[in-house]
Amino acid sequence: MRVPSTRHRWCPPGAGLLLALLAPPLAAQTSLSPQSPAGQPSQPSQPTAPLDACVQIGPSADRLACYDKAMGRAPAAELPAQVDTPANGASAPAATSLLAPTGAAAPVAAAAERSEPPSLMSKFWELDAQDKRGVFNLLGYRPNYVLPLHRTSRINRAPQSPNQAAVELPNYRREEAKFQFSLRTKLAQDVLLPGGDLWAAFTQQAMWQIWNGKDSKPFRNSDYEPELIYIAPTPQGLRELPFGWQWRYTQLGLAHQSNGQSDPLSRSWNRINLAAGFERGDWSLITRFLRRLKEDASTDNNPDLVNFRGRGEFQLNWAHGKHTAQLLYRTTLKDAKYGALQFEWTYPVFGDQPNGLRWYVQAFRGYGETLTDYNFRQNSIGAGFSFLQF
Repeated sequence: MRVPSTRHRWCPPGAGLLLALLAPPLAAQTSLSPQSPAGQPSQPSQPTAPLDACVQIGPSADRLACYDKAMGRAPAAELPAQVDTPANGASAPAATSLLAPTGAAAPVAAAAERSEPPSLMSKFWELDAQDKRGVFNLLGYRPNYVLPLHRTSRINRAPQSPNQAAVELPNYRREEAKFQFSLRTKLAQDVLLPGGDLWAAFTQQAMWQIWNGKDSKPFRNSDYEPELIYIAPTPQGLRELPFGWQWRYTQLGLAHQSNGQSDPLSRSWNRINLAAGFERGDWSLITRFLRRLKEDASTDNNPDLVNFRGRGEFQLNWAHGKHTAQLLYRTTLKDAKYGALQFEWTYPVFGDQPNGLRWYVQAFRGYGETLTDYNFRQNSIGAGFSFLQF
């Protein structure tokens, strides 16, 4: 009588994965065995030594690798290496802000797709390779806002400067509206230094006497500020700082600011600035040092401007979930009596649209809320809306 031979069935390539997932429950039941001849019931048998060894492995990834090896499959590709922590042992926390550039996923949602913790500063200035978006995209720069309600402790009814006579404006009211529009675009990408980008920006800020019907609701002041900005990302080897902070970029800028008025109300200045950006999770810090470019004394309408407005700026930002806040300190670097302090806070009007319309509150104390008021001290507060986050 011819006895049929017993054969092991061929195991398809996906069997290793299936076995890895089912191994623990199957180990408590019957062991794998070849099929018995036709008409004969299957006889249980002990698992082979390699498979039996795999069953005992706890971690699923290691157990899967064991089954792949036993079945003769090539090992799975290694998982991406984790981001190195700073040398001082302080881990850099990930940002939790839901803000993101137009057309990009929010930092929290995109965290799994990045090789390093998400960075709001990188997304804003396109520092990392995965955040580059090309040139000539129109984006927000400084906060864009409309404040229908803005009230100041003092209104400048007689603006003047050392070489400009005072102008009497007795009917100005302390209640007015304030708005700011600020845009930027990248002119060139990856220029000069690795990852370095050249940007152009324009900001307009205006104070509108909208509640002053007696004077036909005039614009009290409008400031115009075009800029050229070069941003150079910090090399990876120089980025890590103590306490989890990271030095993200260095900035060199050239700016002109003017109120567009004729004498005796004309105010303007040109400057260069050197800045650096630092961040740690939800926090970021920007330091700027300003150098005014010299003008001819006969055409300089505000020769003492930096003695009031300041020569340096320190800007602390916080972005957590749906909230954002900013504290700006301007300093003359010589006299603490001058300069200014400004606080801003925003929150989305619609909770499911963090990049859309946001509630906006601004408080100011000091000199230079506008160019016309560069040497005039006041306290003010305003409320309204911000838009076009970036």
